[in-house]
Amino acid sequence: MTAILGKVITWYKYVNEDLSDPRTKDFFLVGSPWPCLTLIGLYLYFICNLGPKFMEKRQPFELNRILQIYNVLQILLNAYLFYEALINGWLGEYNYFCEPIDYSNTPKALKITRLVWLYFFIKMLDLMDTIFFVLRKKQTQVTFLHLYHHVGILIGAWGAVKYLPGGHVTFLGLLNTFVHTVMYTHYLLASMKINTNSWKKYITQLQLVQFFIITLHYLQLAWVKDCGFPLWPAYIMVPQNLFMIILFGDFYYKTYIKEKTAIKMATTKSEINGISAEILNGKLKDKSKEQ
Repeated sequence: MTAILGKVITWYKYVNEDLSDPRTKDFFLVGSPWPCLTLIGLYLYFICNLGPKFMEKRQPFELNRILQIYNVLQILLNAYLFYEALINGWLGEYNYFCEPIDYSNTPKALKITRLVWLYFFIKMLDLMDTIFFVLRKKQTQVTFLHLYHHVGILIGAWGAVKYLPGGHVTFLGLLNTFVHTVMYTHYLLASMKINTNSWKKYITQLQLVQFFIITLHYLQLAWVKDCGFPLWPAYIMVPQNLFMIILFGDFYYKTYIKEKTAIKMATTKSEINGISAEILNGKLKDKSKEQ
């Protein structure tokens, strides 16, 4: 038993310390996986248990002003990170086929590590989306897709700061911050009672395109040799993004194709019934005139 425990401790030290980037070990919530896992556990407990019980006999909270401040903050943070990702690499300097990580302590390399941590921080902030759903008693919006996406991307962002703070992996952040800038702009306008319902379909399409491009971006690692970026993230990110395409694709089909078809069929049926009623009514009138 002692030998097994010793191996577990050695393995944990190897994964948590030896494999990690020493430049980010002192970053907030990064040195150990337990704070982040505790945060996720508390989040899931509140969303699935404590929150619904707390709101069971209460009226939904009116959070319009808080939501507006939150959405503005999200827009600013995501737009800033998108801009920084562009000017610090993806606008011309970085290689889209395979970009190595700069593990040096140069000012630019250290700045990239801080930007990757900021992305992780934004993913923590994203958890407030679900908390607002619960406090506003919109529990139907707390779906498996929603929870899986929020928890999965938070864990992925933590792993990026811990092991891969820069290089190829930052392309995901570039796309994701752009999508979220658009998405939170939609949320802000909606909280201001401005009708942006037509945006919803296109935002989902944008998310699907995002996952597809990210999948291709990681697949490139399979045939680019010795570029300085490890291959193992592709084994995680390719299946993950394919799964997200399936989940978002299913949501898109049920929300914008199947539902639209059902509404169209119901409308057609109603029109046919209306025409039939008019014809029948006309025949009854003709018979009454004959009599």
